[in-house]
Amino acid sequence: MPAVNLQPQYITLDDYENLPSDIRAEVFEGQIFYMSSPSQAHQTISLELSGIINSYIKRKKGTCKIFTAPFDVKLADNPLLIVQPDIMIICDLDKLDGKRCNGAPDFIIEIVSPGNASDDYVKKLYYYQKYGVREYWIVDPMKKSIFVNYFEGERLSIPYTFDSIIKVNIYEDLYIDFSDISAELN
Repeated sequence: MPAVNLQPQYITLDDYENLPSDIRAEVFEGQIFYMSSPSQAHQTISLELSGIINSYIKRKKGTCKIFTAPFDVKLADNPLLIVQPDIMIICDLDKLDGKRCNGAPDFIIEIVSPGNASDDYVKKLYYYQKYGVREYWIVDPMKKSIFVNYFEGERLSIPYTFDSIIKVNIYEDLYIDFSDISAELN
């Protein structure tokens, strides 16, 4: 009887790039993880947040760029690590190659989906800090909470609610009123 191979199969960048275009997936430590479609609340929050941030950057004539999922971020080559944050701000435009961001964005927001909460609270928190994201927000529509993680200097994790006005730390004067966003969910 032949031996069973229990070794995990690792995906390459070429394998990843050859996935069908309708497949949403991320790669952690060379292993692929498929993603489900986002909910209505998820999409509403994403649209509201990205609109607020994009308007701010344009109003200030900023040079940073905002991107929303699906847009790949390659954090590591070997083993391969590719994520698709819900919202990201990239200030070092040299990281953009026309297909993806190569390296850590400055700011990331992940909106928690019921089936993958541990991905955002544990796995992505670890990788985003490890690879140099400056600020990471976890927005949880079910709990109506936001965890703001600052990774510059001493790591801070500050909890907020959907009634809070929250400062985007990478900017001097950008504040987001989550009560306005919460009102859009009703």
